[in-house]
Amino acid sequence: MTRVVFLLVPQLHLLDLAGPAQVFSSAADLGYDYQLHYVAEREQVPTVQGVPLVADTRWPELTPDDLMIVPGWRPAAHGPQGPVSPGDLRRLAEHHAAGGTVASVCAGAYALGRAGLLDGRRCTTHHEVQDDLARRHPAAQVVRDVLYVVDDRVVTSAGIASGIDVALHLVATRHGPATAAKIARTLVVYARRNGHEPQASALMRHRSHLSDSVHRVQDLIDSRYAEPLPLAELAAAGGVAERTLTRLFRASTGLTPLGYQQLLRVERAEHLIGHGATVEAAARAVGFTDARMLRRLRARPTRSAPVLSGSSRPGSGTPQATSRAA
Repeated sequence: MTRVVFLLVPQLHLLDLAGPAQVFSSAADLGYDYQLHYVAEREQVPTVQGVPLVADTRWPELTPDDLMIVPGWRPAAHGPQGPVSPGDLRRLAEHHAAGGTVASVCAGAYALGRAGLLDGRRCTTHHEVQDDLARRHPAAQVVRDVLYVVDDRVVTSAGIASGIDVALHLVATRHGPATAAKIARTLVVYARRNGHEPQASALMRHRSHLSDSVHRVQDLIDSRYAEPLPLAELAAAGGVAERTLTRLFRASTGLTPLGYQQLLRVERAEHLIGHGATVEAAARAVGFTDARMLRRLRARPTRSAPVLSGSSRPGSGTPQATSRAA
């Protein structure tokens, strides 16, 4: 079981809380073992929007697999630093030190800063308070005008709707892009990501379109990206002819089906390498027969939208004129 603990403060923004909570609640509906907790200094928590919340004043026992999230508040209500108690700041720091992940939405980044978790790390927050956060925490590397930043299990987001974005990213990291895609479609949200940041997943960058056929094909590729996928099978999943699929896919995403699959493979391989896997092991884990193709794709100046003609055998170094997506 993974606990997701939301630390609530007076005058928090409802969407800062409700967006991520809905994502993890939807993950639980899909069968993933998430348990949501809402804790605060007092049982009654007023919100900016006027809807009062009821929280638990007792903290659950946490493990490194659990996640702590600090939703944002209206800075004018308390000053941007917020009314987070020293005890709660200590809990944030201790959870991270024990191997857990901590996250913030909007002004919640101030709590992570006061807990010492932003020093030497990249972070972000709402554009209206980015400069103030940088001034108050000069040891932090504030990245401006992005939706979210992930740095060593410290996750910060711009706030409001981007809380949904960062929660989808965390779900994709833990359970794969297909699960995050299913949740995004359940929430009926565009998968919006900042293309300049490497943590912006291919799934999210290339899902902001309205083609149901292409979405169905992407669902299949997302769930089986490490397998060879014949173009005929993908076209059948989309309910269209092979030529039509290639045309629709490129028009909707800027990619061929193969380009999209390879992008998923590379991003998953980057994640594995970042967690200690060798390039060879990561290449095999994501479906390449050896590391040559992975090295070739990683060396490209821009991997956000590789439009590849033709297709290739998994792991081969040269494109082949076959009908397979990979």
